[in-house]
Amino acid sequence: MSAALGIRQTFGLFINPFSFDHGMPVTLIAFAIALHNLVWGIAQPFAGAAADRYGCARVVAFGAMTFAAGLTISAIVPSGAALIVGIGVLVGIGISCTSFGVVMAAVGRSASVETRSMAMGLASAGGSFGQVLLVPLAQFVTETSGVSASLLVLALLMLATAPFGILLDRRGAATEPRPHLAAAPLREVLAQAIRHPGYGLLTIGFFACGFQLAFIATHLPGYLILCHMPLGLGATALALIGLFNIAGSWCCGWLGGRFRQQYVLGWLYLVRSVAIGIFFLLPKTETSVIVFASVMGLAWLGAVPLTSGFVARVFGTRHLGALFGVCFLSHQVGSFLGAWLGGFVFDLTGSYSLIWGATVFAGLLAAVLHFLIKDTAASNPVPVDMALA
Repeated sequence: MSAALGIRQTFGLFINPFSFDHGMPVTLIAFAIALHNLVWGIAQPFAGAAADRYGCARVVAFGAMTFAAGLTISAIVPSGAALIVGIGVLVGIGISCTSFGVVMAAVGRSASVETRSMAMGLASAGGSFGQVLLVPLAQFVTETSGVSASLLVLALLMLATAPFGILLDRRGAATEPRPHLAAAPLREVLAQAIRHPGYGLLTIGFFACGFQLAFIATHLPGYLILCHMPLGLGATALALIGLFNIAGSWCCGWLGGRFRQQYVLGWLYLVRSVAIGIFFLLPKTETSVIVFASVMGLAWLGAVPLTSGFVARVFGTRHLGALFGVCFLSHQVGSFLGAWLGGFVFDLTGSYSLIWGATVFAGLLAAVLHFLIKDTAASNPVPVDMALA
């Protein structure tokens, strides 16, 4: 997960090189990056369900190879069509098999009820190590050898992660559900989730998370260049976001184990939105960028363990991968719009101001929705002997 999430956070560094070196419009490059978010969201329920049923090993291996293939195509054939197929489609499929919906579900099944939120927070925090390490690496290789070399290096690193799904299966085997309990079928659990008002509000709120993070990760480096900031400051900001997210995700997991997850989520969205609004309104300096990146890092991926923890608490862990995947689709629709609309609005107006305002509004709305969520548990699995009787 560190490799998958770290690599996708580097894509914003490639917008200006692709635009200047290959003459591609910013809108097209932003669309390819945005598309991988949408494909990720569409594929996530299927990847999660496959891991729930068949185990993580084959799913992770397939995802790592597909992810690496997408990066390789984008490096070898630097054209608009190759970017859409490579970064847009193949990377989207690959990351659905190597990130939250598969990994967090495996962690959730392995941990006890008391430690589950903390365990998911630690796993989410671990995902940020890749961002801390790979964003500076991608910036360095791009500056010294070009975009194609940078993408090929990242593809090799992603390919090296293919065997790690085996370890997830081994960890999960010790705490599988007790054999005398029969979990409800996936179709029934999905129907329960659709009828559950808390799940609906959680899903709608998760849209704002994706919108905010994808816009910032994709367009912050270019925005800082427009503000006449130093060239490498965008990479530094993204790396700082990843660094502070390690602590932020751990803290969110800890808080989710002691307070109701939906209320912690409400405060998280509120903090994010206030930080974004202040950063946009204040004059841009290196200090303000560093402070903004640090604050955003503390609230960056904390929504993931809290959201998955809420789903596990209300619906159980048997179909956690699929249920989180459905919820995550909303997140990725928001990610698609955040990344693509950033490029579209910039090409249309020459400014990112409208999108900065939209990220603040979306976060405030999500905060309100999460404070309204009720976490009534869904019906429990039916014991086998009762079902037979």
